[in-house]
Amino acid sequence: MASPQAPPLLLQILCFAVLLAATAVSARRHAPPQAGAAGQSTYMAPSCREHTASLLDFGGVGDGNTSNTAAFRKAVEHLSQYSGEGGGGGMLYVPAGRWLTAPFNLTSHFTLFLHADAVILGTQDVAQWPVIDPLPSYGRGRDHAGGRYASLVSGSNLTDVVITGNNGTIDGQGATWWSKYKSGKLKYTRGYLIELMHTDGVFISNVTLVNSPAWNIHPVYSRNIVVSGVTILAPTKSPNTDGINPDSCSQVRIEDCYVVSGDDCVAIKSGWDEYGIAVGMPSEHIVVRRLTCVSPTSAVIALGSEMSGGIRDVRAEDITAIGTESAVRIKTAVGRGAYVRDVYARRMRLDGMKRVFWMTGDYKSHPDDGYDKTAVPVVENISYQDVVATGVWKEAARMQGIQGAPFKGICMANVTAEMTKERKVSWNCADVEGVSTGVTPAPCEPLHGTHTGSCPFPTDTLAVDEITVQQCSYSIGTPASPASAAAAGMAN
Repeated sequence: MASPQAPPLLLQILCFAVLLAATAVSARRHAPPQAGAAGQSTYMAPSCREHTASLLDFGGVGDGNTSNTAAFRKAVEHLSQYSGEGGGGGMLYVPAGRWLTAPFNLTSHFTLFLHADAVILGTQDVAQWPVIDPLPSYGRGRDHAGGRYASLVSGSNLTDVVITGNNGTIDGQGATWWSKYKSGKLKYTRGYLIELMHTDGVFISNVTLVNSPAWNIHPVYSRNIVVSGVTILAPTKSPNTDGINPDSCSQVRIEDCYVVSGDDCVAIKSGWDEYGIAVGMPSEHIVVRRLTCVSPTSAVIALGSEMSGGIRDVRAEDITAIGTESAVRIKTAVGRGAYVRDVYARRMRLDGMKRVFWMTGDYKSHPDDGYDKTAVPVVENISYQDVVATGVWKEAARMQGIQGAPFKGICMANVTAEMTKERKVSWNCADVEGVSTGVTPAPCEPLHGTHTGSCPFPTDTLAVDEITVQQCSYSIGTPASPASAAAAGMAN
C-alpha cells in the first residue's frame, strides 16, 4: 500500500542511508580474503569442507553473457559425492566475474563461496526458470493461483548448507520481473534469490543480495538457521522484495544485517489460512539483533500476514530503522487461525518513521474462498521496551485488534515517539488491551493499565545462539582441509 509522500528531510535521510550502505558494501567487497597457510585462504563457518572445486573447473565463463547454468549444476553434482556421512563435504568456489545462470540446487554438507568480485546473475529469460509446485502451507502461489517459479539458489531436504564469501554478490536482476509483475504478464509467482526447504543447518553470511525478483532469503520448514552480516539492497519501490523471511522455521538467528527493501526487512511467516492450519508448523524461537532497515512502505519486522501455523517466541533487540513505515508490525485476520504470542522487542532506535507501532487484525488477503471464517487468531503477550523514535510524521501507533477477540497482554515501557508536528490523535486503537509506563505521547486508553518496572524479555539462551563458527581454509586446485582452530562463538 503506497504511503503519502514523505517530507523532504526523510527523503534526504533515505538517500544518505542508501549511499552509506553502498559505500560500506563496496569497501567490504574489495577487502582481501584472510590469509591462512601458504597458498591458502580462510573464512569462518560452522563446518569446514575437505573438498574444494572452482566453477571454472566445470566450464564456467564469467563474462556476464554466457550461461553458466550447466556449470553450476555439474559442479554441485560433482561435489555431492562428498555430501554423505564421512564424505568430508564440498565447497564450490565462485571466482571473480559475472556468472549468468538459471536456478540451480545445492546439496548437503556444502558451501557456496563467492569471491569479493564474484557476481552471480539471475537470467532475465523467464523461460529458464522452472515452474514448481506451490508450498503445501500456502496452497497456491502468492502472486497467482497455481505454481511458482523456482528460486535462483535453492535446495530441499538438506543438512548443513553454507552460503558465504568475501561479500560477493547474488544479483537477481529483478527489474524485468517487477515490470512483468506490475503489468500482469507473469503466469506464475515470482521466485526468490535463496530458498531452502526442509533443511537442518543453514548458515548465510558475508554476501550481498541485490535486486531479487521477490523475497531475498526464504528458509521454509527448516531449523537451526543463522543469517549474519548479510547486506540486502533493492529499490524501495520494488514489489515484495522482502529481506529475510523465515517461514515455518525454528531456531533462527538473524544478526548484523543491513536491508534496504521495497517490503518488510524481516517477515516471519507460517502458512496461509486453511493450508497453513493443515500443515500446522509454527515459526518459533527466533532472535533478530543489530538489524538496520530502510523500507519506506513496510515494516522493520513483520509477523504475518501468513501466520496460520502460529508464531511464538520472537526476540528483537538493538534495532535501527531509517525512513521506514513501522517498527514491529503484526498482520493477521479472521481465517488465519493460530496465534502470534510471546513477542519481545527492546532497544530500538528509529528515525523518520511513518508510525512506530502497527497491529492489524483485518488484513484482507486470502488464498481463496475456502478459508474458515471461524478461525480467529490469538494475539497476546507483546512487549516493547526502550524505544526511541524521532521524526514520526503520521502517528505514534495504529493498533487494531479483532472485535470479540482483542489483542491482549501488550506491554510498553520507556517508549518515546517524537512527532514532527503536534496531532490531535497520535494513537489509534481498537480491540487491544495492555499496560504501559513511561510512554510519550500518552498511549490510547486501552493501554492505560499501569505496572512497575520493565516489560518482560527472555533471559534464557536459545539453542541457535550456541551455534559457533571455526576458521576454515581452502585452496583452489587442490583439496582443502578443515582448519584445526578452536571454535569461536559468533558475536552476541
